[in-house]
Amino acid sequence: MTIILITGGARSGKSKRAETRTRAFPGQPVYIATAEALDGEMAERIARHRARRGTDWIEREVPLDVVPALLATDGGGARLVDCLTLWLSNLMHAERDWEHEVNALAGVLPRLKSPAVLVTNEVGLGIVPDNALARSFRDAAGIMNQIIADVADEVEFVVAGLPMKLK
Repeated sequence: MTIILITGGARSGKSKRAETRTRAFPGQPVYIATAEALDGEMAERIARHRARRGTDWIEREVPLDVVPALLATDGGGARLVDCLTLWLSNLMHAERDWEHEVNALAGVLPRLKSPAVLVTNEVGLGIVPDNALARSFRDAAGIMNQIIADVADEVEFVVAGLPMKLK
């Protein structure tokens, strides 16, 4: 089935584009959210995303276990995973083996029956971060994006709300 990876910078329009792509498939869409409302600002962001999407989505809040969520929802409508970069951050914070988890995701995606649209951030376009943790995260995100892009059927880069097809 179709695997679509949508990447871009912060506030580039990635999520809105991903929602549009997910809704284009038949069936009730499933939103797999990796964000956690750990503070008021993040709670407000999540509320804005929910309001924009509307109520026709099945929602799963999954900060760590994306692969089991994809498998549990397979066979129905298209799934939107928003976003892989937050998922990566959650994995690193939980001290889980992010490389193993990313490779597990890459192994499962081509075997899914239902489409999956995955959102990620392109974090490697700026300056080299000044601390080891930020450099480690930037490097891990770049590696993750390459691995998932390799198994994706389509890859889009969104800039200023405009998608550019990369694959």
